[in-house]
Amino acid sequence: DSGDTDRSLLPGYIACTGIENIDEAITLLEQNNWDLVAAINGVIPQENGILQSEYGGETIPGPAFNPASHPASAPTSSSSSAFRPVMPSRQIVERQPRMLDFRVEYRDRNVDVVLEDSCTVGEIKQILENELQIPVSKMLLKGWKTGDVEDSTVLKSLHLPKNNSLYVLTPDLPPPSSSSHSGALQESLNQNFMLIITHREVQREYNLNFSGSSTIQEVKRNVYDLTSIPVRHQLWEGWPTSATDDSMCLAESGLSYPCHRLTVGRRSSPAQTRKQSEEQSTDVHMVSDSDGDDFEDATEFGVDDGEVFGMASSALRKSPMMPENAENEGDALLQFTAEFSSRYGDCHPVFFIGSLEAAFQEAFYVKARDRKLLAIYLHHDESVLTNVFCSQMLCAESIVSYLSQNFITWAWDLTKDSNRARFLTMCNRHFGSVVAQTIRTQKTDQFPLFLIIMGKRSSNEVLNVIQGNTTVDELMMRLMAAMEIFTAQQQEDIKDEDEREARENVKREQDEAYRLSLEADRAKREAHEREMAEQFRLEQIRKEQEEEREAIRLSLEQALPPEPKEENAEPVSKLRIRTPSGEFLERRFLASSKLQIVFDFVASKGFPWDEYKLLSTFPRRDVTQLDPNKSLLEVKLFPQETLFLEAKE
Repeated sequence: DSGDTDRSLLPGYIACTGIENIDEAITLLEQNNWDLVAAINGVIPQENGILQSEYGGETIPGPAFNPASHPASAPTSSSSSAFRPVMPSRQIVERQPRMLDFRVEYRDRNVDVVLEDSCTVGEIKQILENELQIPVSKMLLKGWKTGDVEDSTVLKSLHLPKNNSLYVLTPDLPPPSSSSHSGALQESLNQNFMLIITHREVQREYNLNFSGSSTIQEVKRNVYDLTSIPVRHQLWEGWPTSATDDSMCLAESGLSYPCHRLTVGRRSSPAQTRKQSEEQSTDVHMVSDSDGDDFEDATEFGVDDGEVFGMASSALRKSPMMPENAENEGDALLQFTAEFSSRYGDCHPVFFIGSLEAAFQEAFYVKARDRKLLAIYLHHDESVLTNVFCSQMLCAESIVSYLSQNFITWAWDLTKDSNRARFLTMCNRHFGSVVAQTIRTQKTDQFPLFLIIMGKRSSNEVLNVIQGNTTVDELMMRLMAAMEIFTAQQQEDIKDEDEREARENVKREQDEAYRLSLEADRAKREAHEREMAEQFRLEQIRKEQEEEREAIRLSLEQALPPEPKEENAEPVSKLRIRTPSGEFLERRFLASSKLQIVFDFVASKGFPWDEYKLLSTFPRRDVTQLDPNKSLLEVKLFPQETLFLEAKE
């Protein structure tokens, strides 16, 4: 009965994993003691959609797989472990939600969490609460690029890349006692390991850089991208004996630092091994099931083993990086950027949106201090190096930061022949036939390429052509080497530009000084002309006033009554008047004459009474303040009197 029950798991396991060979499926189930979930996780990596985790008896939201039913049947929730099988159908892959990987660091521990982007930040904390035994209320989850976020925030709204690094702070909890082992482990986690991996079948060597916190499973997945050998078919040599679990990080696995050599090859499938043993045996053993011939190994029909399990990566490439026969370069670059982000995450270089000529203008045709190098990334989807180069090198934070600070990055996709021909035409026009021929002769597996361009006075110089088979450190070193050459040239350009600007400034200052001198001379001349005109006007006014005063004086002098003689029948008053200059005016007046006649006499001598005061000595009084209609006798200016003139204030 138990055998029949185990056999009932076989159809569901085949439907879930896409393994078409019954013998191989039975062998894998037997290796896992007919534990369906363990057998599925052993075949399909979590990155391709399987997710299994136990968090205190709770399950991750999502449909649970029922092995006793067809994959399209209604999901059940009775299982304590939830997992999402990936079918080898493109339509099913496209319906899978986007999975996000989180590496959460807490003190000397690293916890890997894989969730759908429809989950919330609070669900991450609940998982960490079970893993780290820390209450959610005591936990601060940090490392978000957008700053602190609420527990209710949906991950999809944060626009996160696929791989994320977070850390947990517990300020309310006392720190644990430190130990030398945890310190050494933490140091190893921060180190980079160089893995020299030899592909046995093709005798090809790959130099891959991984951080100490990367897992063995991540290494195997990257090797799958390079060699097309699925993880389940990889046969390794060179791993330390302590590396017993694929979830173990490299720092804990006992690898040699800084370099470690490994060898990978393709493992023969159980069906192929059994078939070989059957051919060597004299007996012929037939499969008991009548339809066993329908489950022959797919490799016999020329189907690569990686095709079924590479559906997730091929699904990512369902859209081309750039439209074929793109007419507008700006629109083509917009699609390239969007597709690049969907494949490799949002942490990537900022690609310049516009034509190659516009990128030249932005990088080269500005002031010397503002110039940058131009980096041209040439993409090719058919190259086996493209995925690793983009995900590990081009999206590395150090490379992204260095490019954004020092380069204008422009990209083009050479996968389509029409786009390749168009770029070669642009390349021939801007860089010459030698560079165009160099790119034309590059083989597909040598892509992607990274061209470093420096603008010069008369032409554009290609400083470096970087192929895809490189490492992060080597890429950074070559970028820095190009920057050294560019910086030296830039300093010369800045010096020449400063000298030219200094000469132009001197000329401008001289022109400005000459202009100011002309303006000053003109202003002085105009001021002198105005002054002369004003003097002439005042002189005219003065002459007119003098003429007017002279006319008044003459009229007053003519209007004066004749001076009476000393011997006169009428009383005569003799007045002696001292002027401000010390001269004396003497005249006789009839005692009956009005005081106004005295005023007129003084005015006729050039001392109008509205400008001068006529004062007496004893007693001192202002005669001009007296009534001018009174007689001299009445104002007691009789028989004689000495007066003096004083200018009014």
